Amino acid sequence: MLLELETFTIETALDAATELRKVLAARTHRRKVMGQEVMVPGQLGEALQLPRIINRLQSKQMKQRELGLEDFQELWPTLSPQTRERVLGAIGWYDPKELDWDDKRSNRRPLVDPDS
Repeated sequence: MLLELETFTIETALDAATELRKVLAARTHRRKVMGQEVMVPGQLGEALQLPRIINRLQSKQMKQRELGLEDFQELWPTLSPQTRERVLGAIGWYDPKELDWDDKRSNRRPLVDPDS
């Protein structure tokens, strides 16, 4: 795992959840509709309650945002390593220990909370 669960704030969890929805929707499936084979977007995001988690993380009420963060932190470890890496890469997080010595980012810590 690239990051510990505690490093997610409400803002970073919202970024990751939004990106996770995109990653899961990008998985397409073939389905026959009225005899025609069509490609449909993946429904796993809905099955994992991602819309509800995202709505909670965007809520005006702090209690709802905290519930959304808890939900996301419970969901995160259940995702495959590839899915987690794809989401973290898309939101700009990385593990500095995995970078090549020549990479400009290798001597900097990743941005965990852009507000601080």
